[in-house]
Amino acid sequence: METGQNGNPRPLWNIVVVSAIAAGIQFGWALQLSLLTPYVQTLGVPHVWAAFIWLCGPISGLLVQPIVGYSSDNCTSRLGRRRPFIAAGACFVAVAVFFIGFAKDIGHRAGDSLNNPTKPRAVAIFVTGFWILDVANNMLQGPCRAFLADLSGDDHKRMRIANGWFSFFMAIGNVLGYAAGSFSNLHKLLPFTETTACDVYCANLKTCFLIDILFLMSVTITAISTVKETPLTNKEALDGDEGKSSGAFIGELVTAFKKLKKPMWILLLVTCLNWIAWFPFLLYDTDWMGVEVYGGNVKGSANEQKLYDQGVRAGALGLMINSIVLAFTSLGLEPVSRLMGGVKNLWGVVNFILAACLAGTVGVTKAAEGWRGKLGPQILTSPPTHVKGSALALIGLLGIPLAVTFSIPFALASIYCSDAGGGQGLSLGVLNLSIVIPQMTISVVSGPLDAAFGGGNLPAFVLGSVVAAVSALLAIFALPNPKNQVSLNSGDAMAGPH
Repeated sequence: METGQNGNPRPLWNIVVVSAIAAGIQFGWALQLSLLTPYVQTLGVPHVWAAFIWLCGPISGLLVQPIVGYSSDNCTSRLGRRRPFIAAGACFVAVAVFFIGFAKDIGHRAGDSLNNPTKPRAVAIFVTGFWILDVANNMLQGPCRAFLADLSGDDHKRMRIANGWFSFFMAIGNVLGYAAGSFSNLHKLLPFTETTACDVYCANLKTCFLIDILFLMSVTITAISTVKETPLTNKEALDGDEGKSSGAFIGELVTAFKKLKKPMWILLLVTCLNWIAWFPFLLYDTDWMGVEVYGGNVKGSANEQKLYDQGVRAGALGLMINSIVLAFTSLGLEPVSRLMGGVKNLWGVVNFILAACLAGTVGVTKAAEGWRGKLGPQILTSPPTHVKGSALALIGLLGIPLAVTFSIPFALASIYCSDAGGGQGLSLGVLNLSIVIPQMTISVVSGPLDAAFGGGNLPAFVLGSVVAAVSALLAIFALPNPKNQVSLNSGDAMAGPH
């Protein structure tokens, strides 16, 4: 069976099966976002430096996704253009997860002391695995979205539906990942994960990642074995390379930017500001629950550590609620956008929701601090129900703007690329630059910013709130009205799977 590349769209089940890979990818991302920042601090990495470890994601996205996108556009493998990269990415994920999950064990065997709070060998192994994981995730996600565009042929409606399915399965992966992260006894499924160097928290993390390997491999093997591609012939590749220099990739990347029209530039700008707003929260959400809301301390007394762990798990529960909201919102974006007058109004409104929720973290934190102040420093207990409920409500509500962030930019980028006749892989790599550059900026700035204001998470959240409000105004007043083929007013479903 052949792809719908440059022709009629493929059957919808093909799109659904390929989109399901997003659930496997996002399962791992959810574990990263909910558990790894606290885990890094148990290795002895200070909070202020934790953000720098997360730089590997944006850097790998900056370099890997455009290169992989360009390479997959021109791949002549008999397996097809996208599937070899998807298979390789899944294998690298398995290797990376092993390094991350077993970092403490390997570090201990290599000489790390159990009594030393800083474990340099474990940190080195963890960082190596973390970088490999981010490279692998970029190898997976870019070709998957490009594959979906290929399967959609030249049908703009099908492109929007495909990105909607991808967003939907990302939500499913989030639910599974955050649910796994919220269980404190998951390690009992695999008792061998708890060792001398790896305590219960570490064993739970290890178990989660081993489950992730099985899940990702299952959906990936299913997709690449059932959905076939038409290989790019050597002649087609040579014809496409005519007139290109030996630096074809750089040349095409520069050309891609030169050919961008105003709507695409505005799309990149709004996407960039979106991610400046999102990344502090995605980086520190569970840490905020553990420290500011629950009053715990990962390096404090036994009671403080217990409170911190409770807060992290409550944060994972909140992120699971967030993902459920994300899934349902993905199904309802099309009718809501019609009621609101189109894509740009929808984008603007949800960015205002993002700004309000990020600003709301200040109120929740002050309420939690006020409660602890009444009890006195000698009494360590979890916050009252109304404080915990408010925090969970904020995290859950953020699923609404996240659904838009996961679907609209990618659908519009694919449509603009299709109209211009460019390669899907490269175009999505260009869009990815507007995601990873702000992530790099926040990774560098957020730690020192938080330290300058007392070491908490709120300064970065407040910065995100302000930027989200700016992106909302730009989406409403600066983003040009989409043409008919990219409008949701026609009744086409952009993010709702049919």
